[in-house]
Amino acid sequence: MEPALVGPGPYRATRLWNEIIELFRAGMPLRKHRCRFKSYERCFKASEAVDCLHELLGSNQNFGPEVTRNQTVKLLKKFLKNHVIEDIKGRWGKEDFQDDGHLYRFPPSSPLKPYPKKTSCGKEVIKFPDWNEPKAGTSQEHIPVKSVAMNSEMWYKRHSIAIGEVPACKLVFRRELTQTNIEEIWKSMTLSRLQKVLGLDSLDEVLDTKLVNSKHIVQNAYNVNKQGIVTLEDKSRELPHWILSAMKCLANWPSCSDLKQPTYSGFERDVFKTIVDYFGQMKEPLLTFHFFDVFVSVLGLLQKHSKAVEALQISCLLLPPENRKRLQLLVRMMARISFNKDLPPLSESVRTRTLMIQAFSRCILCSKDEMDLDELLAAKLVSFLMDNYQEILSVPSALKSSIEEHVVHLQRVQIKYAGADTDATLPPSSFCHQISIDEFEYQRATGSQEPLAALLEEIATNKEISVKDKKKKLKQFQKSYPEVYRVRFPTPETEAVLFPEKNKRKPPVLMWALKKPFQPFHRTRSFRM
Repeated sequence: MEPALVGPGPYRATRLWNEIIELFRAGMPLRKHRCRFKSYERCFKASEAVDCLHELLGSNQNFGPEVTRNQTVKLLKKFLKNHVIEDIKGRWGKEDFQDDGHLYRFPPSSPLKPYPKKTSCGKEVIKFPDWNEPKAGTSQEHIPVKSVAMNSEMWYKRHSIAIGEVPACKLVFRRELTQTNIEEIWKSMTLSRLQKVLGLDSLDEVLDTKLVNSKHIVQNAYNVNKQGIVTLEDKSRELPHWILSAMKCLANWPSCSDLKQPTYSGFERDVFKTIVDYFGQMKEPLLTFHFFDVFVSVLGLLQKHSKAVEALQISCLLLPPENRKRLQLLVRMMARISFNKDLPPLSESVRTRTLMIQAFSRCILCSKDEMDLDELLAAKLVSFLMDNYQEILSVPSALKSSIEEHVVHLQRVQIKYAGADTDATLPPSSFCHQISIDEFEYQRATGSQEPLAALLEEIATNKEISVKDKKKKLKQFQKSYPEVYRVRFPTPETEAVLFPEKNKRKPPVLMWALKKPFQPFHRTRSFRM
């Protein structure tokens, strides 16, 4: 059975649990073994189970090669507790599994877990201000409303034919956004983006949106220092100074400015143990119990690096500011220690990177109710955080820019048309239904010719323009829309009615006009009588 990548979605931990069980049952070799002079069929040694499951987890893309043998033993203990396996005498639940030669077998009943019926918390409807509601003390009558009609003069100046009239419009003066309004916008758009990145139809199955604090999102986005670390308004929630000094000491080893390094051997291990003890005594992990399912769902995107980074960016933005700051400082220290070749080994048997993951994964991510795979899932997430902490624990710039642009848009004065429920700059969605060809031809004819006919009539009856301009406009209209013009003026006589002939008196004929033109005098020969 080929291991498949379990993507994001509800009950991902349960789906992974069932998948690992199926793969383990299918891949675990079963043989005949002898114990205390007795033979047992179809069973396996504990050490053989550790070998098989460890190899299976390391080759599974949902977990990866960083799973240790110790983590595999812990998972097999949970298998024994949940009756996935039993000893050869049928005992399970209270037995302690060890990496030794004890014999175990699979029970005949199905060990798969049913998917829980999670009570729906309901979608939270973010109430935005009524943008169309005027300010207190302002009447709608004082908002200038002007009906703009397309007359012949405007048509002639624009050299186009208007299709219908421009509807009445008004300016909508936005109510000033309060800080609460802006925080609600941040919450709504952040959760919407997270849902899109995870590819889920709804966040209800992985997150109770009512538990998301909009103030935390805004504080995490804006209250940061030059290094991108969150600055807390309540200084009492800061890490103790001695813990900060200890973390800086190991992160900047061997150059440490806060402490004078002692000369005794093993000092760095004592400092590391102090840090581990402090974070280990926390009652809740840094990623909180409420967001456990969200971060487990994000693990299904690790094969898509950019999406996984963005999903973790947004998810970490939902954390309380003090948790986000501690996470930033802790993961940064873990990454620096892992890559610091000058720091002496903190363990004789475990690599430094593996030690970091084992020591702090549970204080970063775990479930409120004991989960069967939470340790493996936490290790996978922490490993990815360490490799990409600078990008993941920074404010997502694209999301921040889009939200700020949206807030500016809502504060801008808009043009609203009569009867419209949305802004002119944000046209509403339109829907259509199929019609017959005859109906389409009728709508096309009547829908376009009626306003043109009305405009032609307005030109013809307009007495404010001169006869010369009227003839010029009518001629231009006839050239552009001959069919509409022919309906209104079917004959030349109907057109001539617009221009009645006036009785003109003929000017009197001048007498000199009847005379011949002036001829020059020619001398002629005279005859004498």
